[in-house]
Amino acid sequence: MNPFFQYMHDNSGHLLSLTWGHLIMVISGLGLALIVGIPLGVICARNARLATIILTLANVIQVIPTLALLALLMMFLGLGFKTIVVGLFFYSLLPIIRNTFVGLKEVDSAISEAGKGLGMSYWQLLMKVQLPLSLPFLMAGFRVAAVIAIGVATLAPLFGGDGLGREIYSGLNLRNNLKIYAGAIPAAVLALLADILLGRLQEKLKNGPVRSKPIRTL
Repeated sequence: MNPFFQYMHDNSGHLLSLTWGHLIMVISGLGLALIVGIPLGVICARNARLATIILTLANVIQVIPTLALLALLMMFLGLGFKTIVVGLFFYSLLPIIRNTFVGLKEVDSAISEAGKGLGMSYWQLLMKVQLPLSLPFLMAGFRVAAVIAIGVATLAPLFGGDGLGREIYSGLNLRNNLKIYAGAIPAAVLALLADILLGRLQEKLKNGPVRSKPIRTL
């Protein structure tokens, strides 16, 4: 058997545990980004002045080098899970805020006016018409954020975190290529799977009943 596959087989339990830890960090960071990013995107769509401020701040966070941001967070949060999750949260914000904002702006104004004509309140219009129609844009932002988060999470061991990065850095320290590949390849596969699966979901949202349902309601 190929040495790499033999190593993967012999250490499958350990690698699965690292993969699960990696996913938990990514899902936690993305979940927080969705909870905060979608409302911020809605605010941006409603107020052009606030949109400039919010998007500028999100852009500034995005351009801070990953190691620098995580090091700053470590000073306040210490080593471990919280620092990594908050770092992933910050790096996932921009694509979610921006795509929510763009998606809401792309909703046909005639549809919004028709909803108002039917007596819908702002929140009814937002939740039943505008957000459902902007879901493909939001999913595109979430897709980008997920791929970024999976990659950034490989730095977790440098700041007391877990995940597949632990195998990569262990391999670097021991000069063991098999350990490096055993961490790097699964991380790359996770990123590719996230991109493919979320891309398919985005296409379904673009063409499926979720997009057309609000229009039939009006």
